[in-house]
Amino acid sequence: MGRTNDHPGEQAAEDPIRLLAIRDTPLSVDEVFRAVGDAAAGGTALFVGTVRNHDGGADVDALGYSCHPTAGAEMRRVAEKVVAEHPVRALAAVHRVGDLEIGDLAVVVAVSCPHRGEAFEACRKLIDDLKHEVPIWKHQQFSDGTEEWVGA
Repeated sequence: MGRTNDHPGEQAAEDPIRLLAIRDTPLSVDEVFRAVGDAAAGGTALFVGTVRNHDGGADVDALGYSCHPTAGAEMRRVAEKVVAEHPVRALAAVHRVGDLEIGDLAVVVAVSCPHRGEAFEACRKLIDDLKHEVPIWKHQQFSDGTEEWVGA
């Protein structure tokens, strides 16, 4: 979407993709929030995905994430698409891999835009596309001894 607004503060940020990472260490909401700080942004939307203790009516005992070697490049492609379609001032996304415990942060994404509605829409698009298109897989182990793989 082209930006033709007369206000310099509403022009596209030079490099709005501030942080993209796939990590095997604990994630920080504060780090992601700081990464999207921008003086021209009037709205920041942040999403935090945590490991829950159940899925589909079954108790989850353990969970791990793994990814394909192309996951980082796919995450960048998704981020670039969000930036192209929304008036993003700043964007950040981090996803965890490895073994996680109940309550651990699995993914943190944030987007700042000139206005709140735009920030909500862009953040929703970012997390939805990340979950559907980036090759990161979740391996859940249930308390009844069964297990399941879920992912893009």
